[in-house]
Amino acid sequence: MNLGFYIILSAQFISALADNALLFAAIALLAQMHAPDWHTPLLQEFFVISYIILAPFVGSFADALPKGRVMFLSNAIKFFGCVAMLLGVPPLYAYGIVGIGAAAYSPAKYGILTEFLPPQFLVKANGWMEGSTVLAIILGAIAGGKLASANPQFSVVIITGLYLLAATFNLYIPKVPIDHRMPKKNPLYALHDFWHSFTALWRDPQGQVSLAVTTLFWGAGATLRLVVIAWAASALNFGLDHATQLTAMVAIGIAIGSVFAARYVKLEDSIKVLPAGILMGLLVISMALLHDWRIAALILFFIGVLSGYFVVPLNALLQHRGHILIGAGHSIAVQNFNENIGILLLIGAYTMMVKHNLPIHIIVLVFGAFVSVVMGIIYRTYLSQKSSVA
Repeated sequence: MNLGFYIILSAQFISALADNALLFAAIALLAQMHAPDWHTPLLQEFFVISYIILAPFVGSFADALPKGRVMFLSNAIKFFGCVAMLLGVPPLYAYGIVGIGAAAYSPAKYGILTEFLPPQFLVKANGWMEGSTVLAIILGAIAGGKLASANPQFSVVIITGLYLLAATFNLYIPKVPIDHRMPKKNPLYALHDFWHSFTALWRDPQGQVSLAVTTLFWGAGATLRLVVIAWAASALNFGLDHATQLTAMVAIGIAIGSVFAARYVKLEDSIKVLPAGILMGLLVISMALLHDWRIAALILFFIGVLSGYFVVPLNALLQHRGHILIGAGHSIAVQNFNENIGILLLIGAYTMMVKHNLPIHIIVLVFGAFVSVVMGIIYRTYLSQKSSVA
């Protein structure tokens, strides 16, 4: 790994740190405004809707310009969203603006890896990227929870500064050759091009299974963070600051699982990690029976280890297949589109359960069972397809 990769890694870390801290600052602002409880999961809905709406365009945008410049422009949008929040724009809308920047940022930050590094380094690079992102989640959750509990407005000021710092690092990202530039720039062609990319990945056997798993993983991960906060308040009487420390245990586990995956899982063996996802769902179910924060922290840590272990190789596989079939930026845009539909649906379901006052332990049981069952179906389908081809 050379200096250019570490500049990319640093820029991603700072931006991810700000993204995660901002979520808890926005949650604290909603509490300060005495907003209904179901507005909290709506924050994520407002954030991810941009990923879905802009998916046909951000991949082409990322592939049409040097990706460092795309990352710089994306951080500028995030900065504007923070300023809007400070100026009194409702947190839901301001966080939605930040989501626009995040949607544009993602195809560039992952797409540049496939252009900058050879395939044999992709799993290792993804391990580093996921590990640094998870460290940002840990620090963002803890610092965001602490700062927001004391003074939400001041925490947003700090986060605004972080986006400026990330943008500075973006300026020093090495330029790579522009990959898969679109021959036409009109929106209708972009939609057609995106549909071609979407169907190409879903028709590819390895692309299909990796897309299905990563879609479920990110939808479940985003929902789990909110479930843990609500569960900690109900089962452990934890406030936001202590609940964010529990969510950090998941992130620590993901970092360790990512390291194991980067070290021991080869790109061609990525599919073999699927059973870890089934076990992850079973561990989530066990949370419904817990009332001791120490045991809960341990369970959440192992949920994170399993998550990191199976998602890193599948992310790398998806990037590799996407880079070959349709281009790095296009591939990540399709991945983001699918993953954020997963987030939208799962958090939407969670929002409705909260709005209808379903007990949190029932929500935990439903959520964990859903993850295990769907992961089992994906794995069984893949084995059936493999045996039929053989």
